[in-house]
Amino acid sequence: MIGRVRRSRTVTDALPTELALHDGIAYSLWLPASGQAARGGVLILHGAGSRKESHHDFARAVRAAGLAALAFDQRGHGATPGPLDGRVLEDTVSMAQLLREKLGYSGAPLALRGSSMGGYLAIVAAAPAGASAVVAICPAGASGLRRALKRGGLRFEADAPALDALLAAHDLPAAVATLEQPLLLLHAEGDEQVPVAQSRELAQHFAHPLSRLIALPGGHHRSIQHDSELQAVSLRFIERTFGVHA
Repeated sequence: MIGRVRRSRTVTDALPTELALHDGIAYSLWLPASGQAARGGVLILHGAGSRKESHHDFARAVRAAGLAALAFDQRGHGATPGPLDGRVLEDTVSMAQLLREKLGYSGAPLALRGSSMGGYLAIVAAAPAGASAVVAICPAGASGLRRALKRGGLRFEADAPALDALLAAHDLPAAVATLEQPLLLLHAEGDEQVPVAQSRELAQHFAHPLSRLIALPGGHHRSIQHDSELQAVSLRFIERTFGVHA
């Protein structure tokens, strides 16, 4: 049976350690309890039209596991003004660097965890961000994002030409095939937006021996990201790559 992350929660536990802006990007930082040194960090990337608050449940689970978490609003989302443009990968790397600064040492192990568009970004940003592991939930593909961008189906402000050029330059299967970090793909078979077949195809390109795909029966596009058992699975995967457990 998959273990759940269980603990009593105080009001302080439910709140981020810090809410601030970094180069105009709004973020929330979650550090372990006072006096407890974080063993590493997790950068949380939300999906198209979402915001950092949608993933604060996972940030709390990360903190409870003794790790630090940083969630942020992409440009054009939440409290960060738009438009989302070709700087999106640079922004992700910048926020990863910020998390390491908050941890206090540049060599801190870092994982990227993203959902949908955030899953795509987590994979393609892993190398420049110096990530140790990647967790991608129902990751959107570049072609699907480009189609949605063209028809105006993305629910955020975007610099369409700049964003389209970036997506065209970063094909997801190619990124997975060259990914040196362990990758955990989680995908609901009932996903109505990104077919599970896409993650099954990506799994054929795994380059790291610890990479794996977990396809869950039923569900929908957003069900996995808020499932506490699957959050625990993600954390165990991340901790193994950090060397916390043998």
